[in-house]
Amino acid sequence: MQYTKKIDLVNFNFSFGAKQHEFTYAELGELDNCISDLYQTKLPTETDINDLFWFESEFLCDCIGLDFEQYENR
Repeated sequence: MQYTKKIDLVNFNFSFGAKQHEFTYAELGELDNCISDLYQTKLPTETDINDLFWFESEFLCDCIGLDFEQYENR
């Protein structure tokens, strides 16, 4: 069985290393749109989203025009 549900990133239950992200509430709102654009042809899984936040924080910063060095120094 397979199901989907719509959830905003601000309410997403991050796991493992993705829990350590430093994005603000407002930035998560902006990233919602970026991730939707990134996954136009398929729905992202929870693993896809966690992997993005765990391993691709620099890419996510670029998506919303946030300086990665500033992000890292929070």
